[in-house]
Amino acid sequence: MASRSTSNAAPTQADRSNLIPFSSRLKEGKALAQDVWSIYAAANLPADCINLGQGYMNFAPPAWVTKAAEEALATVAPNHYSHPRGRIRLREAIKSFYGPQLNRDLDVESEILVTSGANEGQYSVFTAFLEQGDEVIMFEPFFDQYLPSVTFNGGKPVYVPLHPPVGDKLNSSSSEWTVDFQELRRAITPRTKMIIVNTPHNPVGKVFTKQELEFIASLAEEFNLLVMADEVYDCLVFDGKEHVRIANLPGMWDRTVTVLSAGKAFAATGWRVGWLIGPASIIQPTLAASTRIVFCSNSPLQEAAAAGLEQAPGRKFFETQLAEYDERRKVLTDAFDELGLKYTMPEGSYFVLLDISNVNFPEDYPFPKSVLGRGRDFRACWFIACELGVSSIPVSEFYCEDHATIGEAYARFAFCKDVDTLKSAVERLRRLKDYM
Repeated sequence: MASRSTSNAAPTQADRSNLIPFSSRLKEGKALAQDVWSIYAAANLPADCINLGQGYMNFAPPAWVTKAAEEALATVAPNHYSHPRGRIRLREAIKSFYGPQLNRDLDVESEILVTSGANEGQYSVFTAFLEQGDEVIMFEPFFDQYLPSVTFNGGKPVYVPLHPPVGDKLNSSSSEWTVDFQELRRAITPRTKMIIVNTPHNPVGKVFTKQELEFIASLAEEFNLLVMADEVYDCLVFDGKEHVRIANLPGMWDRTVTVLSAGKAFAATGWRVGWLIGPASIIQPTLAASTRIVFCSNSPLQEAAAAGLEQAPGRKFFETQLAEYDERRKVLTDAFDELGLKYTMPEGSYFVLLDISNVNFPEDYPFPKSVLGRGRDFRACWFIACELGVSSIPVSEFYCEDHATIGEAYARFAFCKDVDTLKSAVERLRRLKDYM
């Protein structure tokens, strides 16, 4: 009789760690890659590092706005579902506040949509309007959420870079980051469906001029493009510059959706309340998409945002807030001037781009794997964070691979922090001169 094996080896187990393949759109949208926010998260940096990288505030919203949130939480209705369009009080407040700025008597039922932050509003527009293979033009550097939001909805991003100023001038204006309009025209194809215009711009701080917007508008009219006007920093425009809303230009209302944010307006980024304004032909399909994505947005905080818009004019809130941000901007830029560092003076938003192309760091510095193989700015920003104790964001993250070398020269510093924090950061950044 044949003998049986007496081996005690355990049976081989099949690998069950990845049984179900995930969608290719995650790869196309770079959603699986370790992003810049997780790399430069506080947990990965020295415990005492001052965070000027991420664009959230370290101060509270106005007390009268948070009081309105508390009052809403203390009543019944705002603790339950809101209409998918948004709470009527907030839509009425948006109508009153933005209607005069847009020279329109806005219809609260068809031309305003409250969303779960500006980002969800943008995503819902992409869901509502993009077909597979439709192209979306975005100016580089771009807000990094644009890319996955476009690709997840079947779109194809097309990149047109803003060209930085050339020369040895230490202090350049964000207005000197320019669009090559012939390059923009060449980027348009029969598949182009949409163009995103972010003004004031993150991270450059550029405030697009009326002339620049008129040229973009002419292309939108010529090629029948939907325009997404990302204007979440509209309340932060410095030095008397004019914030021009592209929706106000001749013929543009009918093809423009304007994106706005309570988080940016009232220092409440965690509230995730934003809104879209546009013609019914854009808002109604977007409502259909948004209803299926989130159904409705945070009810009590919509009430607080409404109170913010209702009371802001009488309190001269936005004028006061702008002056406070101007002081914060000055803390950073005065230090850069004193140190002789090259930077871009922002006309809008709350970011300053610092030229870090001449920062010297040892090639054998113990960088983590997460920054190796990326742009030089990733290593420079890591070095500055670890050696000087101030974090920033490498700007090449906001470019496609073909244009990343443009962004490698810059780090983004956020000044949406209290003045004492910024002054402490400046004291640490004085040592940067030793590494230039």
